[in-house]
Amino acid sequence: MCSSAVSFISSPQPLSLTHVFPTKTNPIFNCRVPPLKPTSFIRIPYGSFKKPSFFTSSKPFSPLMKWQDCTVKMEIDVPASMAYQLYSDREAIPNWMPFVSSVKVLEDKPDLSRWFVKYKAFGRNIEYSWLAKNMQPIPNQKIHWRSLEGLGNRGAVRFYPKGPSSCLVDLRISYEVPQLLIPVASVLQPFMENLLERGMDRFAKFAKSSSSTR
Repeated sequence: MCSSAVSFISSPQPLSLTHVFPTKTNPIFNCRVPPLKPTSFIRIPYGSFKKPSFFTSSKPFSPLMKWQDCTVKMEIDVPASMAYQLYSDREAIPNWMPFVSSVKVLEDKPDLSRWFVKYKAFGRNIEYSWLAKNMQPIPNQKIHWRSLEGLGNRGAVRFYPKGPSSCLVDLRISYEVPQLLIPVASVLQPFMENLLERGMDRFAKFAKSSSSTR
């Protein structure tokens, strides 16, 4: 490295770039450079970044977080409007979803609900809860939500008419894998999809029986 370049790097005094790149034709190189300061580092607090998603997560991003997605679809022999109405009753969801033990809608904030999960799987008694916020629905077409605290999750249920007396129900859920279940994460997703399929099958029967009593 030439001596002028070395002086540019190490000198504490303002320097002209003409010391390194002398030129007579290009005046841009005649600008002056302020003294170089010692290198400093910015400390970024752990957990400062948030995980990007199509719903805004309320939790800071952590390298330990692992999210999985599940999708189940089923054609049901009730109109889309009726399937939508039944699924809108959050406190009734434990009637068909096998791993949801209870759902309680907050009286003073009906768009919020507290969910409790209790299930035995992978040799463990699994218990989790979360507070969910229902987003603005599209009547007879879409219900969607995201968790505000507790077990991280978000999802949507869509209803597609297939005729005057049937519809396709499309359920999509994303959830944060609890640290307790990270060792079995590779088999957790198919396990959850199986639970959701069983739940959808039970919902189809629940909806059919509800329609026959109306």
